[in-house]
Amino acid sequence: MAANWIDLLDPTEEELRKAAPVELEESALELLLAVPEHEDEPRPTVGSHRGYIFAILLDAVASPDEDAVYYREIDLVITHETIVTVRKTPPNGKPPYDLTGPRENVSDDDSPGMIAYRIFDDIAECYLDLVDDLDAEIDELEDKVDRQPLQASRARVSQLRHDLLHIRRTLAPMRDAVRRVAMNEIEIRDGTPVFPQEVEIAFNAAYDKFLRALDGLELSRDLLASVRDYAQAKIAIDQNEVTKRLTVIASLVLIPTFIVGVYGQNFIHMPELHWRHGYAFSWALIIVTTLVQLWFFRRKKWL
Repeated sequence: MAANWIDLLDPTEEELRKAAPVELEESALELLLAVPEHEDEPRPTVGSHRGYIFAILLDAVASPDEDAVYYREIDLVITHETIVTVRKTPPNGKPPYDLTGPRENVSDDDSPGMIAYRIFDDIAECYLDLVDDLDAEIDELEDKVDRQPLQASRARVSQLRHDLLHIRRTLAPMRDAVRRVAMNEIEIRDGTPVFPQEVEIAFNAAYDKFLRALDGLELSRDLLASVRDYAQAKIAIDQNEVTKRLTVIASLVLIPTFIVGVYGQNFIHMPELHWRHGYAFSWALIIVTTLVQLWFFRRKKWL
């Protein structure tokens, strides 16, 4: 028997009550109608209710043009015969979660539990793609560290770190929710399963993808930490270069200062003071010693 699939986009309370296959509890109804204050809210979960299963899912998508990550919420109400999907438009005006992928994979004899698996699996694929996109962003940032101002690199590292933390806050609960289904921990409170054994086995594949996405996310954090360390090392190297140049300048001035100090002592018996070429000799001595120092520093590649 084919499952009844009802899809709603930003429904009103009246539309939601009319489409629901059973009477929804107030707590579930509030979550279905709630508009999140932050993009990565609410927390993904799967729970049992009287007569139905309720799930909150979050999909994260990278926007390379804006160097940002935004989230799309989709909620599920699942019974033995019907699945209701409630999609919400993100607060930033981006398009909501697209069900084209899951619909293409759904067959005529799929149960509501199997349709739920198709959605979970598609979201898992989206997270894997997201991790790949983040790795590409980190690689691009690493290439830019030597070319762009360090302030811009530090700001981008901070933004990517912020994005990774928020993605983990949504990805870990998604993994836990899938694990609960795969481990047969979710059923309607009357004791009848919505997810038969073949669906639970299918959920193991989705669980594996979420694990891979989390592992990839940890690798992305390590890569970002490497870029941050490289940027910090470049700051130290640049500071050392500045210090070295200042030291060279101080060394160039040191010998002329010494010569001027010697001939400025005003002793009576100082032969160069009464020598006709004494003034020119002091200048020649200053120029020669400065040129010798410049030659030495350039040979050492300090200038």
